[in-house]
Order: sequence, then C-alpha cells, then structure tokens
Amino acid sequence: MFMLPRYLHPSFSKLKVMPKKTTPVDTRHYSRIVVDGLKQTPSRAMLRAVGFVDADFDKSQVGIASTWSNLTPCNMHIDELARLAAGGVEAAGAKAITFNTITVSDGISMGTPGMRYSLVSREVIADSIETVVGAQGFDGVVAIGGCDKNMPGCLMALARLDRPAVFVYGGTIRPGAENRDIVSVFEAVGGNAQGTVSEQQLKFVERTAIPGPGSCSGMYTANTMASAIEALGMSLPNSSAQDAVSSQKRDDCARAGAAVVNLIKLGITPRQILTRRSFENAITVVIALGGSTNAVLHLLAIASSADVKLKLDDFTRIGKRVPVLADLRPSGRYSMSDLIAIGGIQPLMKTLLDAKLLHGDCLTVSGATLAENLRHVAPYAEGQQIVRALRDPIKKDSHLVILSGNLAPEGAVAKITGKEGLRFAGKARVFNSEEDSLQGILGGKVQAGDVVVIRYEGPKGGPGMREMLSPTAAIMGKGLGQAVALITDGRFSGGSHGFVVGHVSPEAALGGPLALVRTGDGITIDAECREITLQVSAAELKRRRKSWVPPKPYARRGALAKYASSVSSASLGAVTDLEQAIHVAKSW
Repeated sequence: MFMLPRYLHPSFSKLKVMPKKTTPVDTRHYSRIVVDGLKQTPSRAMLRAVGFVDADFDKSQVGIASTWSNLTPCNMHIDELARLAAGGVEAAGAKAITFNTITVSDGISMGTPGMRYSLVSREVIADSIETVVGAQGFDGVVAIGGCDKNMPGCLMALARLDRPAVFVYGGTIRPGAENRDIVSVFEAVGGNAQGTVSEQQLKFVERTAIPGPGSCSGMYTANTMASAIEALGMSLPNSSAQDAVSSQKRDDCARAGAAVVNLIKLGITPRQILTRRSFENAITVVIALGGSTNAVLHLLAIASSADVKLKLDDFTRIGKRVPVLADLRPSGRYSMSDLIAIGGIQPLMKTLLDAKLLHGDCLTVSGATLAENLRHVAPYAEGQQIVRALRDPIKKDSHLVILSGNLAPEGAVAKITGKEGLRFAGKARVFNSEEDSLQGILGGKVQAGDVVVIRYEGPKGGPGMREMLSPTAAIMGKGLGQAVALITDGRFSGGSHGFVVGHVSPEAALGGPLALVRTGDGITIDAECREITLQVSAAELKRRRKSWVPPKPYARRGALAKYASSVSSASLGAVTDLEQAIHVAKSW
C-alpha cells in the first residue's frame, strides 16, 4: 500500500484542520448516489472489476484527472505524477480512480494548420473532465496539467463542477545546452533565414534545446498559468515552482492527494476559493512575473466558469499599481529553473502581500488563507538578480496593456515590457494568414518601420486563435525586434516578445476594423495612452466596409466548425459556453 512520508502526512503538513461545522459534511455526497443501495448493485459489480473491495464503497471517491501523453515533453511524465497523487488520496483514507483527458502540443503544431486545435483543446479538456466527474459521481478531483491549454482547461472544469479539488502543475523543464529552450529554436530559424545562424548551428540547437520532461522553461504560458493558479489558491504552496523531474514535484503530488481528502472533510469547494479577490491576486502575480498575454484570455475564461465578474478593464486597473519585478524569459534573462533555485514565487508573493498588493484573506486548497500560507516564508537571499525589489522594478506598472481605439473597439492585449519602447507608429503590412506572414517575413517583404497585420486568425476566423510565435520569432531572428510591430486578432505564445498586440476585437472574420486595413495605412500603437489607432478616416472605413466580403469558413464540419459556431469574443475569454459568457458580461 502507498504510504505518505511522515513529513507529508496531513497532520504534519500545512493543511488546515478547520473547526467542525455545525452541519456535518457529507463526504460521499456524489459517490453514494452511484454505489449505495440495492438498485446500484450493477454499478458496484462494474467497480469490483477495476479493483474495488467492500471497504472502498464506504469511502469518498476522488477522480485523478491526468493529462498524460507521450506526444509532448510537457506531459510525458504525468502518468507517474498521477499515480503519486492517487497514492496520496488512498493514504488519506479515500478511494482514487484515475482517468485521462487529451492534450495537444503548441510547440509541435506551431506555425501549422494543427495549431487551430490548440485553444479548442482547452474547451475539450474542460468538457471531458466535467463529463467524467459528473458521470461517475466523484466526491473530489485532483487535476494534473503540464501544458498551456490543459491547465486552464482543468481549472474551468473544476470551477464548473464545484466539488473539492486541487490542481497540480506537472513542473518546468530544465534548460538545454547553453541555457537554450524552445524559443531559442524558433529564433534560430529566423537567424538562419537572416544568415547569422548556420545550418550546423541550427541543427545543434534543435538537438539540445529540449532535454527532457516538463513545460517550456521561461515565464511562458505554462509557467505563467501555473503561477496564476497558485495565486488563485487552487494549488498547494510552491506547486508552480518545481522542476518536472524532482523530489519536490513528487512530494507535491502526494500532498495534493491528501489535500483533496481534507477539502472533502471540510466541505471546501472551488467556488469558495475562486472569488473576485483571488482573481485579482492572480492578475497581480502574473504582472509581477512578466507573464504571458494568454493569462488574460485564460483568467477571463476561468472566471466565467466560476461565475466571477472579471473583465479586461480589471487588468488595466490592477496594472496601474503593480510593477514588473521578475527578469524572466522571454523578455528577460532567466529561466523558471533559476527562479526555482532562489525559492520560487512564494517570496515574491510574500513581498506583494506585505506591500498590500495581494488579498491575504483569500482561502486556498491548503484549507488556510493565502496570508497563513505565506506567514513563515523567508525573503529571497541578498544579491540574487532574478526578482527585483519593489523600489527598483523592471517596469513601474504592468507589461500587459489593454488597448482600445478605432482598430480595436472591444479591446486588444499588448505585451509591452518597456524594452520595446512605449509607442510605435508605422505603415501596415497586411497578411491574411499566419503562413503568408511568415513567408513575407522570412522572404524580406517586412522592413523596418512596418506594422505587420495578421488577420482572420481570431477565435471564429482561424478558427482557434492560433499563436503567432513563428512570425514573432522570425522577426527577432531577422534582427527586426526593435524596428517592427505586429498586431493580430490571433494570440501569442508566452515565448513571443517584441512590440506585439493580440486579441484584437472584434476580430476580422466578424467584420471588425482589422478586416478593413490595407497595406500602407498608418497605424499608431500608444501604450501610455492605451490606444491603437488606424490612421484612416471614418468615411473611408465606411466606404471600404461596403466592399468587404467575409471569408469562407475554414472548416464546415467537425470540432473546428463546432468551435467556430459557439465561441465568444477574445474580450470575453474565447469561451464556448457563450450564454454563460454573455450572462457574466451583462452583470458587470
């Protein structure tokens, strides 16, 4: 039988044992419907075949939602982590049942038609976890994710289900040779096109950048979302800052199993944790870390699933008072493993809490509040260069800048670290797909002073809102990072950097102003005024609109077609539960 190490047992951990409620908690609220009584004899017979014995039918049942697959390094080790979480559940006195959901690899599908399925997979993952847990009557859930979309997908499902639950991050990959990572490979492709990287050098980068299991090693989308989920209170302290292959990550999984059983006994569910104040904590931590623009999209989607009122303006409001402190890739120098070595994000969160930038009263899956979890956290050691002091920020306010204007009436999301400058004015170079833009960049059509426009890549138009890592990396590799801006109704990988603006809404496929832009038009992006302006008169835009013809749908059947028919605007999180998104929006 799996046994928790003594120092990981609930009675020796930070798990909070709260006073008993006056009304006893039914620890088998859902499973008893499935397995109790004469009429459920067939259900018990089926479960005996998968290993249940008599005593198991009297225990709480916990589903272990695993995103394991060997199609990507991000998830290739999660089968082992799922077994450890299941062991933690059973050592704490409940019964664990493991099931799988899908994952897709952004890094592998990037720049191809397959990338259209990436954001779609977030919805499929959320739907599949909700489906299994709802059908099987689990009393609690441990969800384990290790890649960009399965992490928010897990959280969306947990919020919908509202049963005691803990999220576990699969952990970060260690950097490759010469501190390289996947973004190094994409940028080397651009360098090869420019002539600064030889074929031999490119091959070396390809062979050495990805050394083993774990998610991409910078503050890209996976590490950003892991940090955001920890700040939300939905994972145990420090779960976001552990190497995928480490004793700390193994222990995290076992403790998560024990934690969910504790939550079942306490009657604590995700919607008690996922409050508006906890989302404000998540936004604050994402900004301080210099995290991915995808956090905007995913936090909006998770909030919608939790029925929490969150909108783009909240990122602006919080961003005015929260600085960027972490010097992490892609715009900075250090990797997630470097941050792990100095203590992870817990000391950063303690700093933010002490500065009254976090809400310490928010409940977490430890059963304790955020402030209680951080009470004994020590500050970073003197002399470390990775996380700046509040008095010496990298940027005094947020790098996630919400823009609006005649080019984005419903908003757009820019990633402006300050290194790119705060204002860009140039002439549009228009492309109607990511493939066309990459060909244009690598082929020399894009020149200094251009604003690259990539359209018809939005949630409906793509469909699937592809990430533009290939074009942005090519721009960097070509040496144009300081001389070119890029705007799109698609989105960006957390690995993208440069003067980039995504999530332009309404999207071009719906006739948004982006559809009316022509090569040579003037475009101004002003991060200080938070405006993105097409220098074309309203009368001329009205004339162009009369001749605009919507593009033919990319897909007429299957998952992409279903997604395109039901997905909301990026400004609402690009969720497919459109009615819920509209309900939350109307309640603002």
